[in-house]
Amino acid sequence: MNNKVAIHRLATGVPGLDAILGGGLPEFSFNLIVGTPGSGKTTLAHQIMFSLATPERPALFFTVLGEPPLKMLRYQQQFSFFDAEKIDTSIRFVNLSDEISMGNFDQLLAHITKEVEAFSPALVFVDSFRSVMLEAGRQKQDRLNLQQFIQQLGVLLTGWQATTFLIGEYLSESDPPPVFTVADGLLVLDQLVSRNSMVRKLQVLKMRGQATRPGMHTFRITGDGVEVFPAAIVRDDSGRAHQEAAPKPSEARLTMGVPDLDQMLGGGLPAGYSMLVAGPSGSGKTILATAFLAEGVRIGEPGIIVAFEQTPSQSRTRTIDDMVRAGSLGLINTRALDLSIDEIVQRLVDLIDKMKATRVVIDSLSGFELAVAPSFREDFRESLFRMVAVLSGLGVTVLMTSELEDRYTDLRFSPYGSAFLTDAIIVQRYIEVESRLKRVMAVVKVRGSAHCDELRQYEIVDGHIVIGNPVADYEGILGGRPTQTSAPASIE
Repeated sequence: MNNKVAIHRLATGVPGLDAILGGGLPEFSFNLIVGTPGSGKTTLAHQIMFSLATPERPALFFTVLGEPPLKMLRYQQQFSFFDAEKIDTSIRFVNLSDEISMGNFDQLLAHITKEVEAFSPALVFVDSFRSVMLEAGRQKQDRLNLQQFIQQLGVLLTGWQATTFLIGEYLSESDPPPVFTVADGLLVLDQLVSRNSMVRKLQVLKMRGQATRPGMHTFRITGDGVEVFPAAIVRDDSGRAHQEAAPKPSEARLTMGVPDLDQMLGGGLPAGYSMLVAGPSGSGKTILATAFLAEGVRIGEPGIIVAFEQTPSQSRTRTIDDMVRAGSLGLINTRALDLSIDEIVQRLVDLIDKMKATRVVIDSLSGFELAVAPSFREDFRESLFRMVAVLSGLGVTVLMTSELEDRYTDLRFSPYGSAFLTDAIIVQRYIEVESRLKRVMAVVKVRGSAHCDELRQYEIVDGHIVIGNPVADYEGILGGRPTQTSAPASIE
């Protein structure tokens, strides 16, 4: 016999938050929203309140020595989630500053009890609760009395079957307030500033009765309010998390849109693979990537390009612009300096699902790293691994470009050590022939597949790559020094 009590979960109305909470907020839970000043605590609380409050499920919002309700609403009404019609019908604001200033917890509890009995709320918010603790210290109330008040408040609100949120600043981990011990849920907000960029993060430290997604999750505050970007988790077919980005076996091969390149790849690029196209500036990486997307559109396979390196006007070539206008190509074009990889992954996943895209181009990893906020760059390699793994898990085929410095005597596929992440690698570079620079390319690897090992000359003609004959003789090419037709001097 199953005697488990079913706990109903409330959808918060905050994009991405329910995913990291494990499905939503447990109804009748006692929750804390804490963080540094300006981290978005009140905005998050209001967004949840306006999303959940209805005449059948009213909300009470208590203000405590913080912003007066009128001042707070003046700014909160700028967000799209704000609904003026809910004020005084589904949502009621109550100021507790008089009781708090006197330090009388009994009177404060009586006032809250009176309001709860009169309004019968299903949702209760107290902002800022840290003001209660600070005022208690000034009034020389001891820690036990404050904790007893908090426990009685929790029992009261839980007894009234209310889902409760206490909001407050939290600055020190060394001496957490006693309210942390009685809370069912604990959400911590933070903001990190590095140079001219700022990144906001959210962590669920505690949520009783359900599994939450661990770690720090990026969020933004826009005109629509808070949007959370859950950190990507790589899972296998059974739904369990795993750590290896192995491609799924596939018999299908994708055509690249460049004559003779499919033959060099051994019949095309296997579907679901990730490919790295590495080369110096001007070698034609973006042209190859555009041909890959255009070929997909030609045969009915929508694609997406994520452009970091250039401005929108530069990156939108006529071919790309035509495909975007036709709705067969999705474009994510940003030069923001405070991105997180999780945000890009979320935007990509949403667009892939919307467009049913099968081909994705990231142009380029060099620009991607610059766009990522400085606080994330230390983990760029690990985050890149997770992104490739998530996209591979969706079954899309990924082509990434990487800007390289051509040193003529050695070959480095990527400064991020990302070559091992990909299933196929094409390298482009320059060689010197009779005092002129010529472009050459080679297929370095196609995992699990035979491929051409020739170094082929190519040209860029009218915006298209035209592959020519193999380079038959290297003698005298690299700075007058004889070389072999095997691999370059060093490979990394």
